[in-house]
Amino acid sequence: MILEPRGNMRRDGNMGLSEKLWHVSWSLVLLITLVAAIGFFMLYSAADGHISPWANKQMVRFAIGLLIMIVVALIDVRFWMRQAYVIYGVALILLIAVDLFGTIGMGAQRWINLGVIQIQPSEIMKIALVLALARYFHGASHEDIGRPLFLLPAIALVFLPAGLVVVQPDLGTAILLILGSGATFFLAGVRLWKFGLLISLGVGAIPVGWQFLRDYQKNRILTFLNPENDPLGAGYHITQSKIALGSGGVFGKGFMQGTQSHLNYLPEKHTDFIFTMFSEEFGMVGGVMLLILYACLIAYGYAIALRSRSHFGRLVAMGITNTFFLYVFINIAMVMGLLPVVGVPLPLISYGGTAMLTLLFGFGLMIGVYVHRDVNMGRRGASDDV
Repeated sequence: MILEPRGNMRRDGNMGLSEKLWHVSWSLVLLITLVAAIGFFMLYSAADGHISPWANKQMVRFAIGLLIMIVVALIDVRFWMRQAYVIYGVALILLIAVDLFGTIGMGAQRWINLGVIQIQPSEIMKIALVLALARYFHGASHEDIGRPLFLLPAIALVFLPAGLVVVQPDLGTAILLILGSGATFFLAGVRLWKFGLLISLGVGAIPVGWQFLRDYQKNRILTFLNPENDPLGAGYHITQSKIALGSGGVFGKGFMQGTQSHLNYLPEKHTDFIFTMFSEEFGMVGGVMLLILYACLIAYGYAIALRSRSHFGRLVAMGITNTFFLYVFINIAMVMGLLPVVGVPLPLISYGGTAMLTLLFGFGLMIGVYVHRDVNMGRRGASDDV
């Protein structure tokens, strides 16, 4: 893996545009494009050999997102630190708005219709929360992190949007927000016994929380425990997913030759269950190769984080990487029957506008951390060298 371009960078981060472009990790951009291209082909296959209605829209969104990613990467990372709480606040307002007058789709109120496009604020919050927590923990001493009262505002930053997402209802995204934030807390230096205490409280609250779950959410959990109990009802999705995964064998049935997907036995083949369709057509070998590409993206993220001189940059890069990892892990575990079906897309491949754009925005932040990796920042986002 090659991240380091030739040439030296000024530690104050005051580089010209050409110098910043030179320091962009273009190999990472190429890898992201490669994974997205796999998604285009699978959406083409899902539409039975037609570029519409999914592949063409996804390519346009990716092109826009790629431009956004490069622009974000070129902006001084200190700007994102100063605006972290503002971005979080905007995302929180959007979450409140979607709970009040959002568009209902597939039984959940998760979108805001802007006429031309629909946005899903919970996807935006995933990146906004990473920025807000990185800003909060930047410059905090070990003594600060060791004080429980110091952690209360950070905990509120997490559970306030998570609660709003649960109301939509979108339990899967709420869990992803909490798990991703938990990783940031750990990386910031929070002691393990505090996680143990919080997990114990969470386990103890399960009987109470069960009473507040919607019927379909209860059915998903019960179906996960015993999918064969209702194979034509609540267990249909995961049953057909397992059949498709098994029918692909080692080398798959070939591009556009998957029977479960093209005979419409496999539901949501262009979104949540696109990995199942991919594995049926390209087999275990294809699935493993895709996982290797994802592993390379994750390794890039951690390598970038470790090279950042600023604590804010490290937390942002690791937070984005952890969120990406959770996307991949939860989706693939879900379609294999290892986790309940919670509606988490496969990143860069599943059809979806807001998820694609926000994820590329997050990658832009990560690349920006690398471009400005030698910048030292004070607690307010100013360079220590200025």
